[in-house]
Amino acid sequence: MLKREENERVTRSGPGTPLGSLMRAYWQPAALVSEMSPERQVKPVRLLGEDLVLFRKPDRTWGLVGRFCAHRGVDLAFARHEEGGLRCLYHGWLYGADGRCKEQPAEPAHSRFIDKVRIPSYPCVERNGIVFAYLGEGDPPPLPGYDALQAPEEYTFAFKGLWECNWLQGLEGGIDPSHVSFLHRFIDEDPREVYGQQFSEIVEGTGQKLSKLVGDSYRPDIEVEEADHGLRVYALRQLTEEVKHVRITNLVFPNAFVVPFGNSKVFIQWHVPVDDFNHYWYMIFYDFAEQTDQETLLQQRLTEVSLPDYRPLRNRENNWGYDPAEQRDLTYTGMGLDINVHDQWAVESMGRIQDRTVERLGISDRAVTANRRMLLRAIDAFADGGTLPARTGELDGPLAVDTIAPTADWEATWRRREQERRDASPWAGETAGERENVAQR
Repeated sequence: MLKREENERVTRSGPGTPLGSLMRAYWQPAALVSEMSPERQVKPVRLLGEDLVLFRKPDRTWGLVGRFCAHRGVDLAFARHEEGGLRCLYHGWLYGADGRCKEQPAEPAHSRFIDKVRIPSYPCVERNGIVFAYLGEGDPPPLPGYDALQAPEEYTFAFKGLWECNWLQGLEGGIDPSHVSFLHRFIDEDPREVYGQQFSEIVEGTGQKLSKLVGDSYRPDIEVEEADHGLRVYALRQLTEEVKHVRITNLVFPNAFVVPFGNSKVFIQWHVPVDDFNHYWYMIFYDFAEQTDQETLLQQRLTEVSLPDYRPLRNRENNWGYDPAEQRDLTYTGMGLDINVHDQWAVESMGRIQDRTVERLGISDRAVTANRRMLLRAIDAFADGGTLPARTGELDGPLAVDTIAPTADWEATWRRREQERRDASPWAGETAGERENVAQR
């Protein structure tokens, strides 16, 4: 449970808010590269309560500037995309990627008024299908060396989705390891095809799909520890006296998490405020062993959303597709086979901003409470000019594991298997496994 003023501090992310200032100190996903039309590489973006325009520069990098012309306030999302910038349709003012006004055609030739005009601008960088932006003050920190950002693009897949609720609800769902035993359960057997469907892969050494394993073992021991990237979360299920199921997920501070996806796959997911009442999740799915089937993954995802907003077809307006017959016979939720919808329902059904003053948290909520403590500490530290967690280019991993291990030796076993996975990978040998020395972590 949070006090009302604490709930405000961890949910309000607009310009000038304590949380907004903190989140602007980190690189944030701004758009998918695939969203940009080949005919017009210009797109309006709303990010952390700011209205912006993203556009491709001639050198194939990106510019991100304020959406409204400084002259008379018209919309630059409709501007002409020319001369490396955006030219306002109203009076022809031209803005560069640095936000500076470069031309004012109707002003006198001798005028220096142009030197006084500038709109907001933010640096951008592209990685594995996502354009990241830095909206903070001063020079941006290095982009972290996480696996998802280091993997060759052909081993990755990027996508996004709109959830109509506050960002923190989405993040807290992702770092809660106990809900998977219920929310993603099937009444009988998971009927889905394996590729690209989370919880449908066989857990190595068990012969069971993950959805059944976690559904049958619904009371995991949950342990949480602080790490350079944020938090490492252990969900340990005792399958027999000799064998544990070990599932390790991660909070990547301040607004992402990393989750294992089968035996060789992992994904990272950022929850990025559009404003206080809506947010996008951005995902990079990556495979340690094989190149991803990007076309199959894309078609799977596109069947579940409407464009251009990436809004799920199942949403609060149609009760998330709830079907009582399906709930009786097939899925625990009755809301289809896509577990993204299950998570979406859980966090959207709380309301646009959850009232955390009336909730009751238990032992199984350790990761949620640990994250809130870390977030509130960081907000206060940033306001006082202190250092922030997870803001260095030396970050890598994080290690996300789903395996079984001997009860007596589970810690050494998962680390060894993670190292073996990286050693066998075509691309991951020089990432977290070697730089951080997995065996010692």
